[in-house]
Amino acid sequence: MSFAATTPVLADKKKYPNFFRTVPSDNAVNPAVVKFLNYYNWSRVGTLTQDVQRFSEVRNDLTNELEKADIQIADTESFSNDPCVNVKKLKDNDVRIIIGQFDENLASKVFCCAYNLNMFGSKYQWIIPGWYQGNWWEQANTTNCTTKKLLTAMEGYISVDFEPLSARQTKGISGRTPKEYEREYSRELQQKGVEASKFHGFAYDGIWVIAKTLTRVMELLRVKQRQNNYHNFTVEDREVGKMVLDVMNETNFFGVTGQVMFRNGERMGTIKFNQFQDGQEVKVGEYNAIADILDLINNSIRFQGVEPPKDRTFVRLQRRHINVPLYSILSTITILGMFMAGAFLFFNIKNRNHRLIKMSSPYMNNLIILGGMLSYASIFLFGLDGGFVSDKEFETLCTVRTWILIVGYTTAFGAMFAKTWRVHAIFKNVKMKKKWRRNIIKDQKLLIIVGGMLLIDLCILICWQIVDPLKRTVEEYSLEADPQGRDIAIRPFLEHCENTHMTIWLGIVYAYKGLLMLFGCFLAWETRNVSIPALNDSKYIGMSVYNVGIMCIIGAAVSFLTRDQPNVQFCIVALVIIFCSTITLCLVFVPKNRRLKFTQNQKKEDSKTSTSVTSVNQANTSRLDGLQTDNHRLRMRITELDKELEEVTMQLQ
Repeated sequence: MSFAATTPVLADKKKYPNFFRTVPSDNAVNPAVVKFLNYYNWSRVGTLTQDVQRFSEVRNDLTNELEKADIQIADTESFSNDPCVNVKKLKDNDVRIIIGQFDENLASKVFCCAYNLNMFGSKYQWIIPGWYQGNWWEQANTTNCTTKKLLTAMEGYISVDFEPLSARQTKGISGRTPKEYEREYSRELQQKGVEASKFHGFAYDGIWVIAKTLTRVMELLRVKQRQNNYHNFTVEDREVGKMVLDVMNETNFFGVTGQVMFRNGERMGTIKFNQFQDGQEVKVGEYNAIADILDLINNSIRFQGVEPPKDRTFVRLQRRHINVPLYSILSTITILGMFMAGAFLFFNIKNRNHRLIKMSSPYMNNLIILGGMLSYASIFLFGLDGGFVSDKEFETLCTVRTWILIVGYTTAFGAMFAKTWRVHAIFKNVKMKKKWRRNIIKDQKLLIIVGGMLLIDLCILICWQIVDPLKRTVEEYSLEADPQGRDIAIRPFLEHCENTHMTIWLGIVYAYKGLLMLFGCFLAWETRNVSIPALNDSKYIGMSVYNVGIMCIIGAAVSFLTRDQPNVQFCIVALVIIFCSTITLCLVFVPKNRRLKFTQNQKKEDSKTSTSVTSVNQANTSRLDGLQTDNHRLRMRITELDKELEEVTMQLQ
């Protein structure tokens, strides 16, 4: 029978079958710690253990208890002398609830490391042994940390140890309450002048265990003797020993240390919880091992924050999305661009029979406007992310916006280049010039050319969609502190439209569009000397190709570099599309509008001039004849030119 041996090694009944102790084992605190963890819903902890057998045994038993309770052990660290490296590992592994097993000499080093690593306060909870001497941090401080720093890091720690005397004021087997026993014990100490031992209550209850056991065994022997008819009654030592073990295992009484019971020789005692508050330890609760009940004193535990620490850094995913004001501004600009395109469409349809517009292929002009509108429309889709649509809808948007932009680009520039090709065919192809009446290039043929370009686009896009479709991918970034100061971490994430061979497919599209642009440049250069302004758009085509090419290169590069900044990326993409579409439409239609107005104004001036000439002829009849002759000659010339122009117009139709 022992009243002070707490080492877990003695719990091995194979080696020590006859060993009993009235003091709880060091392992007895582990079920209490697990109960405490469950009380605060802490399901993730770490352990820091001094590399000594006594603490290792406790740590191993704690590991089994934690596994039974389904509590995750995030990290297990052990050290011999310098714990700072191990404490740093606990921090790196985001361990918030730390269960320590080390003596008071190394405890000061542990808390010094904790102070230097900022592992204290509202985010951390330390749980350490509770059997240290009073003011141990002053006596055992061998670190370079001041006492003030140690006290700062220690504030709020929880210590766990067995209760030396019961807090219940109930008279036990000795006829005394634990309080009465303590007063009598203190009086005896003063009389004899000896130091107190924390195990005195267990020694006292141990004597009662032995006394009750011997009394009970003697009673059993007397009963057995009366039942035996032989006068020479004897009992073997082995049998007496077994009776002693059985009686001790049945022990159950209330002593000064609480209810005295054994389970396989181990004392089922009371475990107390203290918290370090304002420089001293304060009792905050206790655990009854017999009833498996944790009883915490109301409002006695003071955490450093407004709530208990979390057992891990809770990560909140935060989408990097496009700001609504930015999306609204760019959408408004896009809508204005579409209104402008609609105005150009109205202008083109209204004046489609006018010679100036008719010669510029109004049907192709309509396709140019349609392509511009499709490009504008893609901006609305590029601004939508997972904050507006579901994941499945986002994948659909990835495909739709790509198709709309590519088809819009081909429609606009394909129509522009097709009508330029017709001008080139009329004025530069020698064979065509000889046989232009028999090989009239009508708009239907130009539509076929544009349709062929779009067919190539569709083939690329359909193959892309079938072989390697665009999918929603999520890119996560490093953790960031919560801007509102809450005990959480923010992990930004960004949604992308990607596939396995993105570079190859983009290369195919860029190559095709690049060839289309080069073809347009070639046609613009070849038709640069055509003298009919209504037909020759080569200068404006060249300007469009130049601006679009430069802006696309710049936009693609900047967009790639800012892929982790959705607002910047969307702004660049939208502005590039708006600029390219707007500059192309303006270069095609603004000169035609100005030329049409100029022609209309010229007719008005000619009418006024004719009226003035008529008044002068009335004053001078002799000059009238000469002017009429010149007028007739000029009219004949105009008629001839009209015929030539009519022939060209027929060729364009």
